[in-house]
Amino acid sequence: MELRQLRHFLAVADTLHFGRAAEQLGMTQPPLSQSIISLEKMLGAALFLRSKRSVALTTFGRQWLDHVRPAVEGVAALTDVALRLRTGMAGRLSLAFVSTADYSLLPRLVERYSAAFPEVELELVEATSDIQLGALSEGRINAGILISTRSSLPPVLDYRPLLKEPVVAAVPEAWVEDGRLDVVDGHLQGDGWMAHPLIIFPARVAPDFHDLVLGFYRARGHQPFIRQEAIQMQTIISLVSAGLGMALVPASLRNLARTGVRYIPIAGETPELETGLAWRRTDNLPTLSAMIEIASTLDPEA
Repeated sequence: MELRQLRHFLAVADTLHFGRAAEQLGMTQPPLSQSIISLEKMLGAALFLRSKRSVALTTFGRQWLDHVRPAVEGVAALTDVALRLRTGMAGRLSLAFVSTADYSLLPRLVERYSAAFPEVELELVEATSDIQLGALSEGRINAGILISTRSSLPPVLDYRPLLKEPVVAAVPEAWVEDGRLDVVDGHLQGDGWMAHPLIIFPARVAPDFHDLVLGFYRARGHQPFIRQEAIQMQTIISLVSAGLGMALVPASLRNLARTGVRYIPIAGETPELETGLAWRRTDNLPTLSAMIEIASTLDPEA
């Protein structure tokens, strides 16, 4: 069965006249009639009732028409589909993200991308930075928003920084209320707070973030007392709420409101945490190129 035969059938079914159908198709009537006869033989059933004065669809022909028309229209649309896939206007994209991005970059990036490319199927996967590096290298995801891992970035990946923000202290509210912390003008003062138990990301999950926090303590002559490690930021904040310790978190996490937790800026110079986008260098997926371009235009201060 050939596509041209299906188009011949549609033309006759729509006009119910072999002469007009042939004219519409730019052919003569005899080869059109032969094409329909050949199609009927192939199907083993008549498509039209013919007389000298009229042409009508058989019951079988009417039922088959319901299947033929969308099939032919689908084939006709394939050229446009190919164009949309080639230009990144349609297709799929898998984007992973660390939990901290959910309170800063991710909502704005997804909103911008989805508005510009509404036909792209966007798969969002929450994963820690170490998991993302493996998934990107193996081609299981297309892009990842992760905490800077420049020190451990595989050579097959490319990386673009998107956001730098200072860390703030997430502390149990009770510590502020009972005077355990020295807070002046809304800022954590001195170094006394560094003696309190610390909750932190494990080094294997976010090595650069882990080193940033420990380096900050050591630069001020302190060795942190790590009470607990957790791989999800929501878990860290829950442990802070439970009074198990405090944590240093990106400033954007203040958007994560939690009963019993206070986010307090640290007086003086504080380290900045970098979040960026990573992808496989050899991945030339058009939807990925569009994502990289949009991510690069995000205003980090928004």
